[in-house]
Amino acid sequence: MLAQIGDDAKLLAGGQSLIPLMKLRLANPSHLIDLNFVPEAAYIKEDGNSLRFGALTRHAAIEKSTVATRIPMIHDCAAGIADVQIRNRGTIGGSLAEADPSGDWAAVLLTQKTEIHCLSPRGERMVPLGDFITDAYTTVLGHDELVREVVVKSPEKGSGGAYLAFKRSAPVYPTASAAVHLEMEADLCKDASIVLGCVGLVPVKATQAERELRGKKIDDKTVNSVMEAVRAAVDPQSDMRGSAEYKRTLAVGLVKRTIAVAVRRARGERVEVSHIYA
Repeated sequence: MLAQIGDDAKLLAGGQSLIPLMKLRLANPSHLIDLNFVPEAAYIKEDGNSLRFGALTRHAAIEKSTVATRIPMIHDCAAGIADVQIRNRGTIGGSLAEADPSGDWAAVLLTQKTEIHCLSPRGERMVPLGDFITDAYTTVLGHDELVREVVVKSPEKGSGGAYLAFKRSAPVYPTASAAVHLEMEADLCKDASIVLGCVGLVPVKATQAERELRGKKIDDKTVNSVMEAVRAAVDPQSDMRGSAEYKRTLAVGLVKRTIAVAVRRARGERVEVSHIYA
């Protein structure tokens, strides 16, 4: 149907990003193709060292999944998206394909080894998530192509991650968010991945902040260096959710908190987190 109708068609998954854009007249497709009647498009599977999510898997299903809790930050993300009504409708595939700069999933999954499996009449291809989103509301998907599956590789042993967002209230998008994943060896950080959400047109990977962690003991001095690197990495825009400086300060504070949780989880501790509300 996408191939027949052409560029004037949009796919409808959960609709939690697309429908608001249509109400604001920022999107005006002449046709909607509803994916909710496609059989077996929603699933969560454990496949060796990977987790596989069907494109129409709801946030609520991921929140409740015992399989998904193998990667705790995935549960952090699913459980914190908006309110229960939106979690029951919104989908992981739709969120990534919409590439909303205020979305949650991209920031979280960019800290992991994540693949997007895309399907078109020409066949299937795999795109690393880092190459999938190219700009705000823009991906590498062709006009006749859709997301079929999201594959997340299981983290290395001795690693831990967490995701935190700051919101004015549950139903709204975050003002800023931070995802941190650490690989630890005793007290030293072997590797680190830090991605900030809602502070740019695409999720911001704080590469210098990651360098400040690698090969070092995570103490106050190291964390302070990371916070300064995060402050330099983000370039947010002022909007109704806050000024640019306010968002920058939030991002720094969220990273500090998220590092603390990630370290504890890497040690094997069970740590519950929840988003921070104004």
